[in-house]
Amino acid sequence: MWKDFFYYTKSERRAIVVLLLILAVVFSFLFAFRWAGTPSSESFSSGDAELDSFMSSLQERKQVKKGVGKRSYSKPEEVRTPVVLRPFDPNTADSASLRSLGLSAFVARNILRYRASGGVFRTAESLSRIYGMEDTLFQKLKPYVVIGPAYVPHSDSDSVLSRYGGKDTADVRPMYPAKYPEGTLVSLNEADTSQLVRIPGIGSGLARMIVSYRERLGGFSNIGQLQEIPHVGRELNRWFRLDGGPYRKLRVNRDGIDRLRNHPYMDFYKAKAILEYRRKRGRLDGISQISMFREFEEADISRLSPYFSFD
Repeated sequence: MWKDFFYYTKSERRAIVVLLLILAVVFSFLFAFRWAGTPSSESFSSGDAELDSFMSSLQERKQVKKGVGKRSYSKPEEVRTPVVLRPFDPNTADSASLRSLGLSAFVARNILRYRASGGVFRTAESLSRIYGMEDTLFQKLKPYVVIGPAYVPHSDSDSVLSRYGGKDTADVRPMYPAKYPEGTLVSLNEADTSQLVRIPGIGSGLARMIVSYRERLGGFSNIGQLQEIPHVGRELNRWFRLDGGPYRKLRVNRDGIDRLRNHPYMDFYKAKAILEYRRKRGRLDGISQISMFREFEEADISRLSPYFSFD
């Protein structure tokens, strides 16, 4: 009975032999692969050497990069202008002249900015109040400060005459236009730069900024809008009067997106919301409809209401 259990036909015996051969090949291949992949002690030692070499090269590169970084971020030595002390007027001296007196580029730039904003040096001591001016340097420069006759207070007229050899100050052409007396009122929506520079505290640069901002707005609706311009303090408001409201408004139902968004109180999203409403529903009849747009806050509606036209 048990002999029948181990009895195989000829075809079955051939299949068994083939399977055994296949298994032998597979195991031989696996054994050869593992043997080839196992590193010898020599390979370990050479691998360690290569690893040490690689790590040392990385360390060298790191040191080089540190050195390069220090060199790239090191502050270059400033080219110093030869110092030549000579008489100068801080109201008219240019940047090169100020640097040649020993002033740093920072202080010279602050002097020019002070003058551009309408500031005037009336006395030598006023120069010491410039931000960055060191007291030791000011004491060296003080004997060389010469204030021109157009900038000296009236009480110092005698000293001006003596300084210019007795020459009448009327013969000396002023560098800046005469300022308005206290109490003068200038039309904020009509004044040009030649009128604005005559207001104490306003120079040519600030006058151009006021005119440029007025053009972008389409006119001022209240004097307090001056404080939206950089470097304009509230002390300047007393020199202005407001003649009427804005002279150019935004045509809500006709202007394109570029015209709308270029207004200082508008932006792309506000302009797009208006155009989308016009495209889907037609005309806008009043500011109350715009106040329901999520792009407009209450402060925006308050500022924009004088500038909207619903014609």
